Amino acid sequence: MSEFAQFSVEEDGGSGAILVLSGPWLLSTIRDVDQRLASIDGPIARIDLAAISEIDTVGAWLACRLTRQHGAQVTGASARAQRLLKAVEHCESEHEFEPPVEPFWLRVPRRMGILVGKGWQGAFGVLGFLGEILVAIATLVRHPSRFRVKALIRQFELVGVEALPIIGLMSFLIGIVIAQQGAVQLEQFGAEALTVNLVGRITLRELGVLMTAIMVAGRSGSAFAAQIGTMKLTEEVDAMRTIGISPVEALVIPRILACTFMMLLLGFYASVVAIVGGAVVGDLLLGIPFWTFLERIKEVVPVHDLWVGLIKAPVFGLIVALAGCYHGMQVKGNSEQVGLRTTMAVVSAIFAVIVLDAFFAVFFTEVGWG
Repeated sequence: MSEFAQFSVEEDGGSGAILVLSGPWLLSTIRDVDQRLASIDGPIARIDLAAISEIDTVGAWLACRLTRQHGAQVTGASARAQRLLKAVEHCESEHEFEPPVEPFWLRVPRRMGILVGKGWQGAFGVLGFLGEILVAIATLVRHPSRFRVKALIRQFELVGVEALPIIGLMSFLIGIVIAQQGAVQLEQFGAEALTVNLVGRITLRELGVLMTAIMVAGRSGSAFAAQIGTMKLTEEVDAMRTIGISPVEALVIPRILACTFMMLLLGFYASVVAIVGGAVVGDLLLGIPFWTFLERIKEVVPVHDLWVGLIKAPVFGLIVALAGCYHGMQVKGNSEQVGLRTTMAVVSAIFAVIVLDAFFAVFFTEVGWG
């Protein structure tokens, strides 16, 4: 017996040909028989299934299609073949299976409605998360012994100490770029000495804190989301609730406090290192001695510029930590959600930081710290 489906064409007088199917007509054995059947010329009067050893739904459907194409009569079918042929005889359809496409004037409002609904759900979710944090803070105030000092110190190390090299390098290079590009532009007006003003004010007031917040969002915010999200998938968060430990107290509060406090220090550190980078460029390219550059910073940069950066830093740290912890707590279903929520945490944190920075810029200008 052949291991593949076979067929042959026999003549039957002048009434037409007989198509004899033989062998196993199964999904695993028909292979390219469909292409070979298409090469048959002439009318087929009968299709003989007596030589078929085995047949399944796919083989029956193929035989049924042949009968419709040639208007042939089926003979020699076994009881099983007859049942399968009867089951699939109405499965053929000439219609194209394409999903209906709504016109854009219906599709766009529908999509906008879905996005608005998700936005409201997200807003309510954030409010609920903030409520849980406030309740946890109130509980810790009433019961200070429940506060996890070791977890906070560990987050200080992860968020702050281990971030010093990369943030220092980034800030140093940013200071170099600002000083070099600023000097090139100011040179056209013979005002290279104002490079000190440019580097000092833009780093202390804006870029030092802003670039640090973006770096912390990509480094620590994503880590918060991934860590808490993985714990959600492995049911560690549920286990904590089962044994009476609040996940917000144990996981969220230490991360928020660490990120908020360390952003204050990291932002100041980044601004100082950026000024040092600008001083290096001033010494090498502008002929301004290194220590003279630093002394000049104290004269040309108002003190309120430093305060502007120090005020914005903890707010940015709070936003980054909230975004990371919130999206981590929203993970559910499968591991794909961890990657999705981690991405959302970073994107939403950076977006919120930039928007808040714009509001701070307008606010401090209005109060006379422009």
